[in-house]
Amino acid sequence: MVAGEPDRKHVLFLIPTLTGGGAERVMTMLLRHLDRSRFSLTLAVVDMREAVFRSDIPDDVEVIDLGYRRVRYALPKIIALIRRRRPDVLFSTLGHLNLAMAVLRPILPSGVRMIARETTIVSCGLQAYRAPAVWAMLYRWFYRNCDMVVCQSHYMQKDLVEEFDFPQQQSVVIHNPVDVERIRQLSSAAVDCPVLPPEGIALMAAGRFVPVKGFDLLIEAIALLGDPRVHVIVLGDGPLKDGFQQLAKIRGVAEQFHFVGFQANPCAWFARADAFVLSSRHEGFPNVVLESLACGTPVIATPALGGTREILDGIPGCDVAMAISAPALADAIGAWLRGDRRRVPVSAVEPYAIERIVDQYQQVLTCR
Repeated sequence: MVAGEPDRKHVLFLIPTLTGGGAERVMTMLLRHLDRSRFSLTLAVVDMREAVFRSDIPDDVEVIDLGYRRVRYALPKIIALIRRRRPDVLFSTLGHLNLAMAVLRPILPSGVRMIARETTIVSCGLQAYRAPAVWAMLYRWFYRNCDMVVCQSHYMQKDLVEEFDFPQQQSVVIHNPVDVERIRQLSSAAVDCPVLPPEGIALMAAGRFVPVKGFDLLIEAIALLGDPRVHVIVLGDGPLKDGFQQLAKIRGVAEQFHFVGFQANPCAWFARADAFVLSSRHEGFPNVVLESLACGTPVIATPALGGTREILDGIPGCDVAMAISAPALADAIGAWLRGDRRRVPVSAVEPYAIERIVDQYQQVLTCR
């Protein structure tokens, strides 16, 4: 608790990095919008290198750079920080950091309430780890040490409860927020967009070049579609970038793909697209879909495990493929091309308005 401010809860937010991911984007939104009359805020970051969201952190939030490249090396410093500051609430995000805090809970001060925010479907995310069965066992044994786990989607909550024997009463579903006003401001910025043929159709895609994002499915889908009017502008970077570029060449669609790298303001690109394509195999609750919809841009998506359907079902102008496969995604893109290609109404993102979502977080932060 901050001295002299007995009515405000001190919340210590803990995150591995401030790089350009969805978890980092949500964290910065919460830090900007939480009610300062109710909360004093501290942010501890394990690794501040490549902190693209640093400028988005408000000046009244204390930022602590823990100065480590990996969570495991930072744990002694995190423990010392919690014992010294004794916050009312410890709020961590990203699975391996959440689990580490749950394991360490018995040696942390007893008065600190622990809230973890999951960013992916746990059973899917663990498949990327070595020895996933061991990690699953650790989740079953220790994760219930958290007082509350925030899940982004109902699918994510169901997975946590049913696959890891997690008590449902210790979990809550809070969807990711979208700051419509800010997105509209960002979307008006100029971009150096690739020049397409006059009859060209611009599809946008974004994310890290890793298997779960399914860019291989998107490349195969465009090859199967066989429509030279369709161009795909891909924002992002990652370890599989060269492989995806090579696949586009092999499938004969390299001239239809434009890899433009990481963009600090993706909304300016989304707003200029005819549609956004999400080709993921699984997603928690994809921020890029919310941001595209807030820009008025329709979304074509795989039925990625997680919250994608929860967002897109019932939104006119959007198409969800019948399966997580290249042929199904090609069919969905083709159906969208044959449709009226309408823009998305602003009402599509009203359920995820930042004010509404922040209020849900404030209720979780204040309850015992």
